[in-house]
Amino acid sequence: MDDVIKKIHTSVITTEAEGTLPNLLVLCGDHGMSETGSHGGSSEPEVNTPLVLISPAFPMKEGMGEPGVVEQVDLTPTLALALALPISQNSVGRLIPAVFQKASVREQLRYLHINGHQLSNLLRDSNPSFHKEDGYEQFRMAEKAHGSWMKLYVEGNTSEVLSNMAKKVLKQYLEALQAMSAALSKQLGKYDMYSMMVGMSLILQILVLLLLAMPEALSGAACVDVPLATTFLSLPFYLLVLLGSSVHVLVCTSSEASCYFCSLPWLLAFVAIIFSSALFCSLVAMAARRALCKVDNKQPKTSSSEWTLSELDILLLIGTLGHTLSLASSSFVEEEHQTWYFLLNTLCLAVFQDVCRKYFREKRCSGEEEEENLLLPSTVEEKGASFSPVAELGVSADSEKWLALATPLLTLTCCRMLRSLNQTGVQWAHLPDLSHWLNSGDHKVFLSLLSVLSLLLIFLLVQRHCSLVSKIALALGLLGVYSYRAAVGSILFPWQHSAQPMSKGTGEAHFVYVFVLGILFTGVKDLLRSQVMSSVVDGRRLKSRGLWEVYSGMVLLVALLLRAHNLPTLACCLLIQTLMAQFIWKRLHYDAAQTTIMHYWFGQAFFYFQGNSNNIATVDISVGFVGLESYVEAPAVFLTAFSTYAGPLLWACHLVCYLSSERDRAVSLGHSSYCFALLRSIPAVFYVVLVTALRYHLFIWSVFSPKLLYEAMHTLVTTAVCLFFTFMDQDRTRRP
Repeated sequence: MDDVIKKIHTSVITTEAEGTLPNLLVLCGDHGMSETGSHGGSSEPEVNTPLVLISPAFPMKEGMGEPGVVEQVDLTPTLALALALPISQNSVGRLIPAVFQKASVREQLRYLHINGHQLSNLLRDSNPSFHKEDGYEQFRMAEKAHGSWMKLYVEGNTSEVLSNMAKKVLKQYLEALQAMSAALSKQLGKYDMYSMMVGMSLILQILVLLLLAMPEALSGAACVDVPLATTFLSLPFYLLVLLGSSVHVLVCTSSEASCYFCSLPWLLAFVAIIFSSALFCSLVAMAARRALCKVDNKQPKTSSSEWTLSELDILLLIGTLGHTLSLASSSFVEEEHQTWYFLLNTLCLAVFQDVCRKYFREKRCSGEEEEENLLLPSTVEEKGASFSPVAELGVSADSEKWLALATPLLTLTCCRMLRSLNQTGVQWAHLPDLSHWLNSGDHKVFLSLLSVLSLLLIFLLVQRHCSLVSKIALALGLLGVYSYRAAVGSILFPWQHSAQPMSKGTGEAHFVYVFVLGILFTGVKDLLRSQVMSSVVDGRRLKSRGLWEVYSGMVLLVALLLRAHNLPTLACCLLIQTLMAQFIWKRLHYDAAQTTIMHYWFGQAFFYFQGNSNNIATVDISVGFVGLESYVEAPAVFLTAFSTYAGPLLWACHLVCYLSSERDRAVSLGHSSYCFALLRSIPAVFYVVLVTALRYHLFIWSVFSPKLLYEAMHTLVTTAVCLFFTFMDQDRTRRP
């Protein structure tokens, strides 16, 4: 390491020309490390890291003295002033005096004044009682002393008084900067604990509600009885409302610090208190009822047989809980995609084992039942429902088992190729991936050919469930997608031999939007018509067709928003969905809960296959301008969020379509909606509690906070999906 630094320093010195400004070599680290390799910031060696500044501008020192200790935030204003750049507005650091020792006294005072002015403005904007801070008053006194010194300096005074006065002003400035920096750092370390505790209590209660409702939610009726009516008539409810209101009034009237929950309108705050109190009383009532049922041996059963867990069930449960626990490590958060890739590979191997058991096991005895015990009753096939890969894909019955055997292996192959397409995370993000190779100017022909093949595969896979009009609209829309990418310069038309002047592609994008809205309108119309049809069978058939139409419109919109090199990701997603639906989920009799968890895992994996990560820098904000001449907030936010979560949304939408057309709709959608809510609630609640406990962690702002934003947005998307599930399950209320 010493030789490398010496080589770099020597090279920098030799490039300096006479009369030019001196160079500065900065050697530092973002965090330290203990002797055992820990770097979470729980010990002093993990927090301290060397900072070495090498430059000809610094005076030569005899020997090595005791190094000084500076804050990491002090590096920002120091480098800004050394490079003659403005200090960041929200910087809380103070300059390092040793860096400017060789500068004149006047320049040193000027640098200190600039830093002090920036800190005082930040203190004024962030603290209403800024004038009471000692550092602010010290800075004002130092400013006045600085003005007096400047007056003597301009008058040409060179006496010892001027030198002593300069030292005094320097000391005043340094003390003021230290005090203001400490005050700002202390203020940043304060958290709105009252609002955080209120929010945490609400999400914890919702998670407990989901866990207590599990036996009823996964039963044959798929209906949960929450005793809200009796709760509002109970004395504990009113006592909790009174207690919560008293605490809220006490906190909001006595605290000087700003509080988000206190800033809400009083009516809204009291509604939240009433909701929390009612939910808590309902949870207590449900827990007591569950305990009594257990004592009386009246536990609701999830099927006619005992609730047993298969090997696949154990894998799905362990994988889901293991992923949740892995979020406690910052390294696992940074490389979360590796967790999902591992879980997906393991799932494919488990499915491969189930396929081998079904198609290649010895025939059972005649008296033995052919079907195995099912975990949930949603796997019971509806009368009249038919499934035939022969009719769907045109394959022979003998070839069906070989296609089923090849499906997990083909899924593994697709996932491996998609991993190489977009490098994500932190560890390997700096390495060039296949997308960099495709997006280079020399390989635009390969990208164009790959885009054509991907769009053709997308059309072939999606059009199977569309009406004739929607098929035509889908084909024209995909042609518009290719035209849009060619207009913005990503790919080439066959008759193009070189890149043409690029445009925004607004017209081409509007062309695609027309077909997207048309397909979605057709699907929504069928869904609404299915709600008022007298025939249940015709209504369900129309609803299934409407769902596939909506799914097709979403696929077309995703194809427009994704970059050209990500079109193979969308094509592989649709291919895996088709093969798994035709040869795995139905033929292996996976129930609604198992199928839902698999869809959730695939959706999470494809979120990272797109190139996303837990770093906000990987969000592609350019999709918010597709088809727009200028920035418009509402469509830009929607398009960006839709493109970012395209993977989870497509898999969730496919799950709704699949369950509505292939399963017993009486309970499958209810089971799936419950499983989706539980799958999202467990990691979200765990992570909120974890981040609250680790709010002073070394990586709270660089690792945990961005992940918290992703978790919040993912929860919002899942909530919308669950509401869509509930809407699709409305026909359950009309059944006798």
